[in-house]
Amino acid sequence: MENLYALVKKGRDAKILLIVLDGVGDLPVLEGKTPLELAKTPNLDQLVWHSATGLHIPVDYGITPGSGPGHLGLFGYDPRKIEIGRGILEALGLGLEIRETDVAVRGNFATVKYEGETPIVIDRRAGRISTEENRRLIERISAQIKEIDGVQVILCSGKEHRFSLILRFPYKLSSLAEKINDTDPQALGVPPLTPKGENEEAERVAQIAQKFIERVGVLLKEEARANFVLLRGFSVKPDLPTFYENFALQSLCIAVYPMYKGLARLVGMDVATFEGESISAEIEALKREWDRYDFFFMHIKKTDSYGEDGNFEGKVKVIEEFDSLLPEILELKPDVLAITGDHSTPCVMKSHSWHPVPVLIHSPYCLGNISRRFTERECLKGELGIFPSFKLMPLLLAHANKLTKFGA
Repeated sequence: MENLYALVKKGRDAKILLIVLDGVGDLPVLEGKTPLELAKTPNLDQLVWHSATGLHIPVDYGITPGSGPGHLGLFGYDPRKIEIGRGILEALGLGLEIRETDVAVRGNFATVKYEGETPIVIDRRAGRISTEENRRLIERISAQIKEIDGVQVILCSGKEHRFSLILRFPYKLSSLAEKINDTDPQALGVPPLTPKGENEEAERVAQIAQKFIERVGVLLKEEARANFVLLRGFSVKPDLPTFYENFALQSLCIAVYPMYKGLARLVGMDVATFEGESISAEIEALKREWDRYDFFFMHIKKTDSYGEDGNFEGKVKVIEEFDSLLPEILELKPDVLAITGDHSTPCVMKSHSWHPVPVLIHSPYCLGNISRRFTERECLKGELGIFPSFKLMPLLLAHANKLTKFGA
């Protein structure tokens, strides 16, 4: 069905918890075993035996998803029908307001050397400068560049080399305005790319962006490392129904990284604030907010980070850390608990991949007694089979007894 709202039982209270171990799916890395198979996970092993299991496909067969499509699928939106730029997600994750007059862009501080007047990229991330250095630079740029040709310039620091740029126009923009190439060449020893629009409206935005790049280049030319900026993910605000409009659930996001907070805000979720970046800190936030919401999205990043580094030992340790803390989560007694990833990030590939992702659903209404471990191969045996990720939300609602019968 396009929209399940008509089937949702409005008066039925239930607590649904979705835990996303980012990039958890993998391929064999040692002795023919994946990190999930190598990890010692007694709590997950006990839980999975009493749960429904399967594998989900984030976008489609053979398609490698970005984090945006991967999470939108888990939230019940068909990612094949929705395209959202990275700039919007970065801006929302940093808490910026996005209007219909805005183009949001994700920026990287970078290091260039000059051959005559031509900048040549020698480090696309400026040596991953500190977040404190980032803030100093953003304050300096913001003080000098407030508007360009009547377009307001809004900047916000992110983590390390990343920042968010909003170009606020004096009129409403259409979806055509985001059709602009990234300026990051994705290579070293070459010049940055020039932003070019695919249509008249986008070309107007691209011209403003190029003027911004040039003015920042002049301002930062004497900086030792962060002496240039690269822009990625030009995007306008998409027109999406909210999570509540779709599923009648008051929802909360518990995440550390701005990208995932941005994804949650995009669909209308509230975002928890808390100190620290550990799994324990996230669990404490979950406990504190437990009575206020119906649906909780809890995101754990490091499984993906270690996968992209090719560090399977690190990935195993994060999985084991999560397993050791799982009893604290189970003490909350969610009506439905789902544990999965947004995509696979095999250590042998050091990148996202198209491989199906293991998923566990625990509720009183599971067949269970099939999978003995929460691993790729064991979940393949489960009652859920292999299904598109955007079908997970109907399954969670059904396991929470939140859906009425369809038809007579």
